[in-house]
Amino acid sequence: MARVIVVGAGLGGLAAAARLAATGHDVTVLEAADGVGGKLGRIEHATDVGTFAFDTGPSLLIMPELLAELFAATGEPLESALSLRRLDPSYECRFADGARLTVPSDPAGVSDAHDNAFGPGAGAAWKDLLERGRRIWQAVEQPVLRHPLTPASAARRMGRISDLAAVAPGRTMRHIGRHYLSDPRQRMLLDRYATYAGSDPRRTPAALSLIPYLEHSTGAWYIDGGLHRLATAVAERAVERGARIRTGEHVSAIHAPNGKISSVTLINGEHLPADVVVANCDAHDLYGRLLTPAARRVPPADSLSGFVMLLGLRGATPDLAHHTVVFGAADYDTEFDALFARPAGIVTDPVIYLARPDDPTAAPPGHEACFVLVNAPRHGRAGVDWTAPGLAEGYADSLLRLLAERGLPIADRVLFRDLVTPADLERRTLAPGGAIYGSALHGFGASFRRPTNTGSVRGLYLVGGSTHPGGGLPMVVLSAAIVADLIGPG
Repeated sequence: MARVIVVGAGLGGLAAAARLAATGHDVTVLEAADGVGGKLGRIEHATDVGTFAFDTGPSLLIMPELLAELFAATGEPLESALSLRRLDPSYECRFADGARLTVPSDPAGVSDAHDNAFGPGAGAAWKDLLERGRRIWQAVEQPVLRHPLTPASAARRMGRISDLAAVAPGRTMRHIGRHYLSDPRQRMLLDRYATYAGSDPRRTPAALSLIPYLEHSTGAWYIDGGLHRLATAVAERAVERGARIRTGEHVSAIHAPNGKISSVTLINGEHLPADVVVANCDAHDLYGRLLTPAARRVPPADSLSGFVMLLGLRGATPDLAHHTVVFGAADYDTEFDALFARPAGIVTDPVIYLARPDDPTAAPPGHEACFVLVNAPRHGRAGVDWTAPGLAEGYADSLLRLLAERGLPIADRVLFRDLVTPADLERRTLAPGGAIYGSALHGFGASFRRPTNTGSVRGLYLVGGSTHPGGGLPMVVLSAAIVADLIGPG
């Protein structure tokens, strides 16, 4: 039995804690915030008409089977803790020319949906793209995404020529889009999936083209009560298995004298001995601030961030899906040029994402809780000073005007709005600059440059979106499984 300290109570840290406690380790989770969840957070706003509640992280779930694996490995099944329902439609996309793509929950209807939105032949092209995604998934799931990653291990496990052909080393998502899709709106749709990894599709490896396949094949799911319920349910499972979770505890240092983990120090001076540390913090923060002696190399924190409006709305928005993506008239490259320039700039005509859950716990009767997100440059020297007076409020005003121009005039129904900027994300989650996914996946071999699950010193392990296999709820859950296997039973 090892004394394990998990730094950070995001989903990756909580999942690792549950797995490790279930196999007999002495586990303590330390979280700087007052509650669990990390980026998978929840904000409530009380008003005279009642309380509005918002998930501040992911608002839909794919691959629920990975959650089922986690709960089965740690005790009672998933259904004993959470109520999941499949969304239909999965989402809707609106385009500047008036085209609307409504994606059904049933994968069999996806091709027809593309034909209806973009014209004959579009469905077959998208189906071919999804087939490519399926081949990529078959090539990488077991040999790469469920194991620690190094170039040697990937080469050893992916020995077939067909696997390499599917993954297309050296190609980008933009290459894949040009190969399969002739309609520019479909290409924009594929480009958007690169932002799920905080990256630019012109530089993101072609392998990430598997994301739309996963989304369509498993469907989009929602957790009754909001996705933050996932974090609390996993935390409860960890405690049931014997883990201790301490919130409001700021870690100031992780000590590894002689190249081996020995202890953790809190900002209040408390010293906690440890045999193992599982870091669920951003890898840049881990290696750049917490680890002592300091690491020789600090990974970048250069993924994009996000700007969020949490809107309490009077009445109902007609014909609005649970999840809606609204594309603008500008060339999508204009957005990526602004986000990844140095210094980066604010996007004036961004793609806008809205989540309006059909959930009675989200808003009082006769009202809506609407989460609005746009990709945004990081806060700080290489990005934008999001603390500049009036900047956030002015940008929020411009987004409401854009929504009205794109057919969603909701500004006159706003009861309140709460804003979350990249500077707020940095403060709340300690992600440098509010970089949601740590380092962007750019260039050939980008996955191998991501910090590995095994840390730079003995007894140090990494979980979460800034390490292998990447960001997003499914990959974060997989990272916890990988780390639990590396540590082994107690």
